[in-house]
Amino acid sequence: MDLVWMVPVTGALAALFALWLARDVLKRDTGTPAMQDIANMIFEGAMAFLRRQYGTIAVLSIVVAAIITVVVGSVSEGVKEIVFDGEAIQYGNKIIDPWEEGLLTGIAFLIGAVASALSGYIGMYISVRSNIRTASAAQRSLKEAITVSLRGGAVSGFLVVALSLLGVSGIFLLYSNVLGNPPAIAPFLIVGFGFGASFVALFAQLGGGIYTKAADVGADLVGKIEAGIPEDDPRNAAVVADLVGDNVGDCAGRGADLFESMSAENIGAMILGVAIYSVTGKIEWIMFPLVLRSFGIIAAIVGLLSVPFFTKEDGKQDPMQPLNSGYYVVSLLSGIGLFIATRAMLGDQWHWFFYCGVVGILTGIAFVYITQYYTSGAWRPVREIAEASRTGPATNIIIGTAVGLETTAATAITIGLALVFSFVLGSNADIANVPAFTAGIFGTAVATMGMLMSAAYILAMDTFGPITDNAGGITEMSGAPESARHITDALDSVGNTTKALTKGYAVASAGLAAFLLFSAYLDKVKERLDIPLNHELPIDLSSIDVFVGGLIGVMLVFLFSSLAIRAVGSAAGSIIEEVRRQFREHPGIMLGTERPDYGRAVDITAKAALRQMIVPGLLAVLLPILVGVAFRYLRDGSVTVDGVVHADSSGWLAVSGMLIIGTIAGIMVATFFNNSGGAWDNAKKYIEAGNMTDADGTIKKGSPTHSAAVVGDTVGDPFKDTAGPSLHVLVKLLSTITLVMAPLFIST
Repeated sequence: MDLVWMVPVTGALAALFALWLARDVLKRDTGTPAMQDIANMIFEGAMAFLRRQYGTIAVLSIVVAAIITVVVGSVSEGVKEIVFDGEAIQYGNKIIDPWEEGLLTGIAFLIGAVASALSGYIGMYISVRSNIRTASAAQRSLKEAITVSLRGGAVSGFLVVALSLLGVSGIFLLYSNVLGNPPAIAPFLIVGFGFGASFVALFAQLGGGIYTKAADVGADLVGKIEAGIPEDDPRNAAVVADLVGDNVGDCAGRGADLFESMSAENIGAMILGVAIYSVTGKIEWIMFPLVLRSFGIIAAIVGLLSVPFFTKEDGKQDPMQPLNSGYYVVSLLSGIGLFIATRAMLGDQWHWFFYCGVVGILTGIAFVYITQYYTSGAWRPVREIAEASRTGPATNIIIGTAVGLETTAATAITIGLALVFSFVLGSNADIANVPAFTAGIFGTAVATMGMLMSAAYILAMDTFGPITDNAGGITEMSGAPESARHITDALDSVGNTTKALTKGYAVASAGLAAFLLFSAYLDKVKERLDIPLNHELPIDLSSIDVFVGGLIGVMLVFLFSSLAIRAVGSAAGSIIEEVRRQFREHPGIMLGTERPDYGRAVDITAKAALRQMIVPGLLAVLLPILVGVAFRYLRDGSVTVDGVVHADSSGWLAVSGMLIIGTIAGIMVATFFNNSGGAWDNAKKYIEAGNMTDADGTIKKGSPTHSAAVVGDTVGDPFKDTAGPSLHVLVKLLSTITLVMAPLFIST
């Protein structure tokens, strides 16, 4: 059965569905004039920041695209034809010259960069228009508030998926059918698309993460701790900057993050499908990842529309329950779509790959539960941190750190089991002339694609978080009824959990995708070295090149994290001094007779964030290239296959070590950052919700216990919203940049 037609159809369907959701949200009530005034300030600040941020990224992207074109054109030997000689998949004659390869790679990079930026920008535009509608809906019912906020978040989710699917399939069509390149070659030419998406995602996540946490830390420390005023108090000049930051970090940044995840992983899976296509002659092996994504879109649409049916009218329900129910619907329908796609496209051994996809779906569900356990107030870890706050901020931080370190065990075990099971299941597929190793690697790709089938719904839940957070701020600052604030507080707490879920999901996808993309990188190395595509390329971890490359990879993770967290501290210092100045020079602010200068606080934070994002971003991009080039000239790295010696450089070996070890370190450190930060945040909210008591009754805001929890939350802010999410992108950027630059690391 030919299902390839689904790709453009469902891509267009996702875009149209997103437009319908946007229309549904934007036509809803916008609340009181006071609400509208605050929402407009948030909108203006967010748009101003994005224009400035993407202006900076655009300049960097153009420069990098030109460098890619020149470097690939200068060092590559061109692209060779892939042929099957009856025994092995070989690289034959050159069919694309080096400068054409460089130009096509550079163009793909720019297209990926533009699509990534567009996905983040559009999604955030709707997000900052949804917050006031959610605040208004909270004055009427919990059900309406959930519907508005989730649909507002889904606009971003479905647009990101649509742009990724249409972008990858469109450029594949352009580079194969239109330009006349063989289908087996086109996936290698579009790797620049994934690199462009990763490049923009890194800077979008870094800039947005630095901005949001600098504003949040500044608002909390000066407002809650020093001035003793409530969260989102309109007297705090940093409050609007904080509300702006929720959107630029969690909407635009995460949108770009998941866009590059889906794009890079689709391309990597297509490259791995080339080996089986070359033997069977069936294009389905290359197109299968895109078709599976199409079924995921259909599942996510139905799951999203089902949420109101699981939401009770009385408002006494935990808002997380209907969101979880919608996710289960998505997972079930994804399994059905997986069954149809594998049976129709992958021959008589389809069932093995169906099992691989089920492993991926179950991995996604497992990470939802793991993340909820460690970051929701309903479970032991968050309550343990809250209890530790009774004895001060030091014990709060100690227990929070311990919880974050503990979470790495579940992450490593789950990702490891997913990779092992999917590889073993895939290798059992008996495809004529296809080695078990090749089929096993493709099995891990199917598992990754299976997990990402629910990406649109997961991203909707992520963007749900900043929308509800903003709605709470608007409700507080506009003096809305207490009943509305009660609803937005409940949604905000759930939003913290959904944001944490997305980060756990992103870490899991990064783990599965890193192995997938590393396998694609080795295929690129085989092409360069004229090694058969279905031949295993061993990487000796005891090799000095691999060991040192791995050491530098781990160093990159920690140094990058240090720079990102330090950037938050530096930018936060600027906003703290500004809020203090306004309190000092304008005493009428505290009396409520004078309005703070919100615009100045937003501008100061934006400038500091954009200035601070450059160094860690460039470090992540340049270090893998420097390592590969340095070892290319320092060491011999020849490989002997069937008595034939290939190459004389170890640059690709050092980069292999950097990829393997750096990826593992990045996944573990990101898990620690994400979950410890999320647990600290919800421990504070657990106390604020009145869930803890002492001899004098309920522990209230402003108490020493609450203040200790605020300090812990402040420490965790740059962990969970800056360094952690940026590491997701770093892990995949390492894979995409080395995939594009592989010719630079090898001398033949």
